[in-house]
Amino acid sequence: MIPVHALLTENAIAEDFVSSLRARRLAEQFFYWFPLSVRAWLALCSDGAYRNFVRSRSLIARSAKELGGLVPSGQLEVVSLGSGQGDKDLLLLEAFVAQGTHVRYTPVDASQALVEMACSRALDAGIWSQAVKADITRADHLDALAADEDAPPRVLLLLGNTLGAFDPIAQARALRALLRQEDLLLVDGEIYAGPQTVAGYDNPLNRRFAWAPLESVGIGGDDGEIVFEDVTDDRLPGMHPLRKHFLAARDVTARVGGEVLTIGNGERVEMNHSYKYAADTFLRILDQAGLDVRWRGTSEDARFQMVLAGPR
Repeated sequence: MIPVHALLTENAIAEDFVSSLRARRLAEQFFYWFPLSVRAWLALCSDGAYRNFVRSRSLIARSAKELGGLVPSGQLEVVSLGSGQGDKDLLLLEAFVAQGTHVRYTPVDASQALVEMACSRALDAGIWSQAVKADITRADHLDALAADEDAPPRVLLLLGNTLGAFDPIAQARALRALLRQEDLLLVDGEIYAGPQTVAGYDNPLNRRFAWAPLESVGIGGDDGEIVFEDVTDDRLPGMHPLRKHFLAARDVTARVGGEVLTIGNGERVEMNHSYKYAADTFLRILDQAGLDVRWRGTSEDARFQMVLAGPR
């Protein structure tokens, strides 16, 4: 049995999807919801084409033992926000257990399929686990994840450049509010590298992943194109949200949840974004949220950094 506590129901996601598509937006959670999206995501991670997955996983594999020496010993709760399939998490969990820490693991994700995988992998490794299906952009869902004052110390994980899928400034502050003084946050982000950053996303497997939610409702490559946009966020220097949108080349029809929605020729459907940062900007976001760096690691190609931070 895989224990999953649902704060976010499938019916709620379906209703949100219809509302979002009417508003010509596709938020982050919908790229991991449909079965086609889950398959495309797993293929993207397993092929090695998604460099951020490779960078994040390699950095964890190289640093897991060192990080194990920096987290509280004894009882420890590990809460992974946006856990996906949990394979990066498992590297950390096993390193913590190997150093004598008694770990309880809570993967949190909006995708039922992926959160089940994360929970199952931990259970197979002999690690206590209970998944939570939730939308971590919702304040009420984050509030429900808050620890009791007498609970063991916690490490929150936000890995795979997941902070960049939301508003990094607001999300960092929300994460700080979840931390007690004894808790820690392990978070990572991609270092911006101009045209190389955009080129890293423009490959067949990544485009297949981007197309998956549209293809799941009957919109395909003959109906338009997906356009990537490298822009800046002027709130802080060195913040670069890589945006994308679907541009319809003709009138197209989407069918979902028994409803038919029409997107006109020339209309845009805004899709999820992914923030990239100057290295010092990423650290500044954490600092402004009230977090102090306890450890920092950088990928071998210097295009990705990971930070263990705690409350100031």
